[in-house]
Amino acid sequence: MMELTRKGEYAIRGIIYLAQQPAGRVSLISEIAAASDVPQTFLAKIFQSFAKLGLVTSSRGTGGGFVLARPASAITLREVVEAVEGPIVPNRCLLGSSCDRGGPCLVHGIWKTVQTEVVRILEDVTIETLARTRGE
Repeated sequence: MMELTRKGEYAIRGIIYLAQQPAGRVSLISEIAAASDVPQTFLAKIFQSFAKLGLVTSSRGTGGGFVLARPASAITLREVVEAVEGPIVPNRCLLGSSCDRGGPCLVHGIWKTVQTEVVRILEDVTIETLARTRGE
């Protein structure tokens, strides 16, 4: 079963908060954590991953914090989810290893279709769209 972990949920909440800020406004991790209802130490690790992947830019010192590295319209939900959850894989047989029973299982093609569709859906949703949506 594909299930978004708490880490994935927190990542989405944190980046949406950042996307809701005025362009160029730097946000402290403590502020993002409080506004997103996410433990600060956990969020700091998530945002370090985001920075490595070029989703956010971080700055240290006075006035330091985080800002989106590119427009929210150019960041997809897929990128955010995969940044913390890894590749979207509904079944381990899609990781390249063969099924436990020797060859591809009879549902291998179905799992591949599920993977393709989930990736497509997440790719079609931008963080900008989510940042403008108010819990609908």
